[in-house]
Amino acid sequence: MRRREFIAALGGAAAWPLVAQGQTAMPVIGFLNSGSPGAATDQVEAFGQGLKENGFLIGQNVSLDFRWAEGRFDQLAGLATDLVSQKVAVIFAGGPPAAMAAKSATSTIPVVFTSGDDPVQIGLVASLGRPGGNVTGVSILLRETQAKRLEFLHELIPSASVIGLLAHSRSSNDDTEAAARSIGLQLYTATVAAENALAQAFTDFAAHRVDAVLLGSDPALAAWRRRIFALASSAGVPTVCETRGYAADGCLMTYGADVSDAYRQAATLVARIIKGEKPADLPVMQPTKFDLVINLKSAKALGLTVPPSLLARADEVIE
Repeated sequence: MRRREFIAALGGAAAWPLVAQGQTAMPVIGFLNSGSPGAATDQVEAFGQGLKENGFLIGQNVSLDFRWAEGRFDQLAGLATDLVSQKVAVIFAGGPPAAMAAKSATSTIPVVFTSGDDPVQIGLVASLGRPGGNVTGVSILLRETQAKRLEFLHELIPSASVIGLLAHSRSSNDDTEAAARSIGLQLYTATVAAENALAQAFTDFAAHRVDAVLLGSDPALAAWRRRIFALASSAGVPTVCETRGYAADGCLMTYGADVSDAYRQAATLVARIIKGEKPADLPVMQPTKFDLVINLKSAKALGLTVPPSLLARADEVIE
């Protein structure tokens, strides 16, 4: 399938493709996500590629049934319950809120997740090596890479001393605060619970004279990122984020696991389950690719010069 056709197929369809009446039923994968189709095109395409690598072609011997929360996390429980009622073969849940909703909705249908939170700590699995129950997935280690993002930020802007952390109200920021202290940075945290609170957060950042803004790891912030970058641009404040997609939308610098590749890994687990393996026996996978991306367009707009040593280590430079 051509990329353009694939993208078009995602636009709002609850299920794609549908199994024609009278044909032999093929396994249906329930695809539950906190965000929206437009923001997750690359990830869904990578998921399809992962299925293909394991012998499953969408529309030929497997189908996807999408449920998008569009940033409304209170809708996830109902969407997960709906997928359970459809008796899908497996539920794939992108992000911790979706994964927790899917786990709560069923103890029998296998659930495969991607999670930036520690899946053991938040109660998704018993352990990484032996998940137990009906849940396994891919741990993206977003929070574990916050320290490295701060190091890159310090290298990019050595004069920066006060860093603003934009966090969601449900997130724990202890690791980020400890990492900031370890390299002599002061961290000011602005906590938001809804998109309409973002403007006030940037007003608070200005009042505390932050030199840059670090985005926390949370699906809500990912859903609001265009608004975040618009506010940061207006304030003339550089931003540092977790994954490549943020850089494409205007973030100055990103470092973290390749989320699209994590979706491809998750599809491998889904395929193995469809072939007969049990989630309890499939260890939680770890990311295999980490990318440093620098947006030179954003640097130029902010009047920043990126050190050649940092550019040389970048996996991608957006010009």
